[in-house]
Amino acid sequence: MMALAAAAGDSYEIALVASDKPAAPGLAWAAEQGIPTFAHSPRGIPKAEYEAQIDAALRAADVEIIALAGYMRLLSDDFVARWRGRILNIHPSLLPKYKGLDTHARAIAAGDAVAGCSVHIVTEELDGGRILGQAEVPILPGDTPDTLAERVLGAEHRLYPQVLAAFVA
Repeated sequence: MMALAAAAGDSYEIALVASDKPAAPGLAWAAEQGIPTFAHSPRGIPKAEYEAQIDAALRAADVEIIALAGYMRLLSDDFVARWRGRILNIHPSLLPKYKGLDTHARAIAAGDAVAGCSVHIVTEELDGGRILGQAEVPILPGDTPDTLAERVLGAEHRLYPQVLAAFVA
């Protein structure tokens, strides 16, 4: 999220930073930057009601495109349908390989020479939307999921702002 905000400017602007974790450090950072925020925990709230709150906050902020970053909850089919073609996500693998979780461990266990990240359009299928951009990261001898994740995160921070800027253009 911070990489997206840092790269915002002529291509796009950040209208709202929203999180399902009210104590997320990115929210405090966004507020310090003067970026409007929305935070509400989904605990104890039916998913449809929680997503309606998010949807209302996004629309009130005149959001046109949602760029998910670190959002680890599955969006309902209804929410995806309301924002069809306007939700992007960054995923830490070279899709279509390794959808879902534990992507770095799975790439290492498979003996892959490279890992990486993908920016894709969110659809009802988990990590299944059209791929807008990818960046490769070599898997080095002795890599662990944590060391690989650190290098992939750097690639994510470079790739996502570029792809978002091109997407909104």
